[in-house]
Amino acid sequence: MFVVLELQKDEAEDAKMGVRKTSLTPVAGGDPEISLNHPYYDVARHCIIQLAGDDNSGRKVITFSCCRMPPSHQLNHSRLLEYLKYTLDQYVENDYTVVYFHYGLNSRNKPSLSWLQSAYKEFDRKYKKNLKALYIVHPTNFIKILWKIFKPLISHKFGKKVTSLNYLSELSEHLKYDLLIVPQEVIRHDENLQGKQKGRLPPAAKRPPPRPPLPTQQFGVSLQYSFQREHLHCFVFVFLTGLRIEGLFRRSASIQTVKEIQKLYNQGKPVNFDDYGDINIPAVILKTFLRELPQPLLTFEPYDQILEITSEANVLPPLSLELSACVESSLRVIRCKQIVQGLPEHNYAVLKYLMCFLHMVSQESIFNKMTGSNLACVFGLNLIWSPQGAASLSALVPINLITELLIDFYSKIFSSRTVSGEALP
Repeated sequence: MFVVLELQKDEAEDAKMGVRKTSLTPVAGGDPEISLNHPYYDVARHCIIQLAGDDNSGRKVITFSCCRMPPSHQLNHSRLLEYLKYTLDQYVENDYTVVYFHYGLNSRNKPSLSWLQSAYKEFDRKYKKNLKALYIVHPTNFIKILWKIFKPLISHKFGKKVTSLNYLSELSEHLKYDLLIVPQEVIRHDENLQGKQKGRLPPAAKRPPPRPPLPTQQFGVSLQYSFQREHLHCFVFVFLTGLRIEGLFRRSASIQTVKEIQKLYNQGKPVNFDDYGDINIPAVILKTFLRELPQPLLTFEPYDQILEITSEANVLPPLSLELSACVESSLRVIRCKQIVQGLPEHNYAVLKYLMCFLHMVSQESIFNKMTGSNLACVFGLNLIWSPQGAASLSALVPINLITELLIDFYSKIFSSRTVSGEALP
């Protein structure tokens, strides 16, 4: 009864503020790449759950938008739970983050309390262990009451991962806000909240103009600018000491430590990773370097070609399953080679060196548990992303596939092109 009353108060508050009612139809301009053959098309088409880049520690971010949930009679909540688990299964082996946009949950589309309780039980240790942060955006009294109800059931360790944020702007302290796919309804709601608080909050400080990069800058600048310092060499040589460490590249590291090391590199100062005693630190530094490039290592040009790589097999003539799989793999390797051959020299050189190293890591998978497929899940979105910034869940399959091919078929893909002045394998 208390929950219903508080929910009614929230809806009344929205009406008083002039916030438009949540759209209960599939989002216009949602993910056009979701196929009718998707195993959870009935849920996925609403774009309730989406991939949203990385947080400040390099962990994958998954968003859940309540405003995109249709009325309960139009959405099977059991299927929604299955789809959420299906999505998270792609990330639970690595550290990951969830952003929950609460605005838009109302009496027409909210799941039952018993569903929420069963959902928490469904997410066993496999899902909770590597969830490093859960951000609840625009919490209401309804959320606060739910928290009181479920708090006795939630472990203290998990509770420490939960952070409530009153405004969207607070997200920028934790992750790359410009890569988030934030529904327009949530943005309008945030603007109304900001307007309501206007006059109560101190004026925002003006941001100083961005500084030009240092002559020794290595992060956040183009490869042409930083290539001469051979930054990847020192990273990779350090990693060679940890090739057999289980879960290499899967874990995050201290944000403060990563920023300190970035600063040292940007100032042209030496870095000795032995001083830190954590193999996860250089691993995160490498991913951070790739992620902060102004343009992805594979560049923006082949993005559409990469998305089509999983559909090209559909044009094959009828063949036996074994022969078809062999031909399909060969065609994809050829396509990868064509894409790589078209890269600028600096991009090709860095990619070739990086893939050589990751191929070496995969060869030790019996010890480190990092096969080409596992490495692709970690590095895929650090090598290529959409020119629009935000990635979609459906784009993840072809991106990870091409990354896996680059790793597993390294010698075939990179055999016919050398780089002038570089003794690359």
